[in-house]
Amino acid sequence: MSSLKVGIVGLPNVGKSTLFNALLKKRVALSANYPFATVEPNVGVVAVSDSRLQVLGELVQREESMNEKPPIVPAAVEFVDIAGLVKGASTGEGLGNQFLSHIREVDAIVHVIRDFEDPNVIRAGGSVNPKEDKELIETELQLADIDKVDKLSTKPVLYVLNVDEAHLEGEKNALTPSRWNEIRICAKLEEELADLTEEERLEYLKSVGLRETGLERLIKAAYKLLGLISFLTAGPKEVRAWTIKSGTNAKEASGVIHTDFIKNFIRAQVINCDELLVHGSWSKAKEAGKVRTEGKDYVIQDGDVVEFLVGS
Repeated sequence: MSSLKVGIVGLPNVGKSTLFNALLKKRVALSANYPFATVEPNVGVVAVSDSRLQVLGELVQREESMNEKPPIVPAAVEFVDIAGLVKGASTGEGLGNQFLSHIREVDAIVHVIRDFEDPNVIRAGGSVNPKEDKELIETELQLADIDKVDKLSTKPVLYVLNVDEAHLEGEKNALTPSRWNEIRICAKLEEELADLTEEERLEYLKSVGLRETGLERLIKAAYKLLGLISFLTAGPKEVRAWTIKSGTNAKEASGVIHTDFIKNFIRAQVINCDELLVHGSWSKAKEAGKVRTEGKDYVIQDGDVVEFLVGS
C-alpha cells in the first residue's frame, strides 16, 4: 500500500495544529489562539521510527564492505491537519463543507480532544468537557453520513486526549480506555521536544523515565488500529521498511515494491530481522539454514527481512 494517510480532527483550539507541528518536528501549521486558525489542510509526511533499519544498514555495510551505510528509507505516514469542526458542520456551519470533503480522503482519523485547563486558550464550538466534545464530533460525522454513499464515520478512529504535562499519565476526567482507542499526549510538550536535537530529545525522555515520545506512541497506535505491519528489505542500494496489511501473503507483499513483481513472482527468501542480527550477516544466516524459501502463500510477518525472486 502507499503511505498511510491520517486526518487530524477535533473542535477548534484543542491542539490539532500543535500536534501536527510536533509530528513534523518543525513549526509548519499555524497554532494560534482563535477558532479556524487552520482553514486549508496542512499536509506533512512523517517517517516511522524503526531502530531495526539503522542496525540492518550497519549489517549490510559490513557484509558488502561498503565505506558508508546504504541509504535508509523508513516507512511513512501522511498526516493531514484538518480545520476545526463545530456543531452544525454536517449542514455547513463553520468550515463544515471543507472538513467533510477532506476527511473523505484519509484512511483513519485521529480525533484530538481537549483535556487541559488554560483560561488563555479559547474554548470554541461548544467545547465543555472531553466526553461531550467526543460525542459532538461523532454526532456531526454521523449526521454527515446520512444520504452519503461513502460513509465517513465508519473510518477507524484513534482518540488523542491532549492533556497538560502534569496529567500526562493521569486519569483526569477519566474516560474508559477499554471502550475506545485512546492515548494521552501533551501536544505542547511534544511541540517543544520537536525543537530539540535528537540527542537532546533522548536525554529528556531518559530524565523523565520515558522510552519513546507521545508521537511515536501515536504512530504505533495508528498502525495497530488499521492492522498494519512492516517488512524490511536490505541491500547495498538501500535498507527500507514497507507497510502492508497484516495477513498479506508474499506475492501480494511484493507488489508494494513494484506492481510487476506480483505477476512475475517466483519465491521469497525470508528471515526475521532479530534472527538475522543474531547471525550478523545474510550469508552466515543462510549457511546456518535460517533463511527460508517461501512460496506465494506465505503470510509476511512484522519484521521479516525479505528478498523477492521475480522473473522478467
